[in-house]
Amino acid sequence: MRAFVFTDRALERHAGRFVWLSIDAEKKQNAGFLEKHPILGFPTFLVIDAEKEEAVFRWLGGASASQLEVLLDDAERALHPAGSGPDAALAEADRLLGTGSGAEAARLYRDTLASAPLAWPSRDRTVESLLSVLGTTGGREECVALARGSLSGDRNAHFAFVAAAGLDCALGLEGAAGTEAVAALEATARDAVGEPRIEMPADDRSSLYSLLVTARKSAADAEGARTVAEEWLAFLEAEATRMTSPESRAVFDPHTLAASIEAGAPERAIPVLERSETDFPGDYNPPARLAMALREVGRHDDALAAVDRALGLAYGPRKLRVYSTKADILESKGNKATARAVLEEALRYAEGLPKAQVSARNLDTLRKRIEAMSESAGGA
Repeated sequence: MRAFVFTDRALERHAGRFVWLSIDAEKKQNAGFLEKHPILGFPTFLVIDAEKEEAVFRWLGGASASQLEVLLDDAERALHPAGSGPDAALAEADRLLGTGSGAEAARLYRDTLASAPLAWPSRDRTVESLLSVLGTTGGREECVALARGSLSGDRNAHFAFVAAAGLDCALGLEGAAGTEAVAALEATARDAVGEPRIEMPADDRSSLYSLLVTARKSAADAEGARTVAEEWLAFLEAEATRMTSPESRAVFDPHTLAASIEAGAPERAIPVLERSETDFPGDYNPPARLAMALREVGRHDDALAAVDRALGLAYGPRKLRVYSTKADILESKGNKATARAVLEEALRYAEGLPKAQVSARNLDTLRKRIEAMSESAGGA
């Protein structure tokens, strides 16, 4: 978003409309903000009423410049409610979601869709908001049903969003119903990345490829998953060659790492990540990702050197992922005792973080992994 969307000249007219602020959720000094405005994923966009210090609008995920303009208009309606009808109901639902009342927001999004005219201009956006809420609150069956019922329109960015959200929810279902839903929505997602190409942000297309790989793996189709991953990786490499700045190229780094591993070609990510580490010497992400790629190709000592560079730069809750990567590398080398010591250090670090920055589930996962390593060592 920072590299592609916020630099779009079309957004200049909104410069004086809002006070723009970027929050680094990893920094300890921003823990108070997170306590007041919990963040469930990245990127998250909030519009905050400065007088009440309450979020009146929340959007999880990316958006193109044109989509962001629509979201800003909707956010302003939520900030200054007026009138009646579906637009007013949508604004109220947005306010509820902004304040963290996801279940109430979902109910109102649902009721608004049921009562609004089929030609209501905000129908697509309301569907997207309801899908996002359902996807993050466990309403997967309803999410799948809504997605499948909302795919009869034009083949456009909304079509791609719905296909992705529906497939993501379907992959979380179990049993025959889940298998059937995945198959149906996988076909739609496959169409969304096909030709003629739908205009959408490159990272949204990349996310669709990632879901398609997961769908093939869920069907126990390893060869199919690798074929999709190779297509995904080729797409990312082509996009990177079109970029003219280090910032825009680095946007694709995490996608390239994931795609290269799934394609069975992690070595293709190594020069990409080495270049980003040179371009951004103060950023822990490139060496952390590089360490993962180097481990995949069996260069464990080089991987340890890279992960130690990352640990020297990392901060906040994401540093826990870097600790985990180091433990993974040490386990791959057969050094389980040192790997356990790294995780114990990670646990001490996590326990010192503000509560708003680390969940009880993350702490529990760390403790269970340490316990499993201890039992393994005792059994040996």
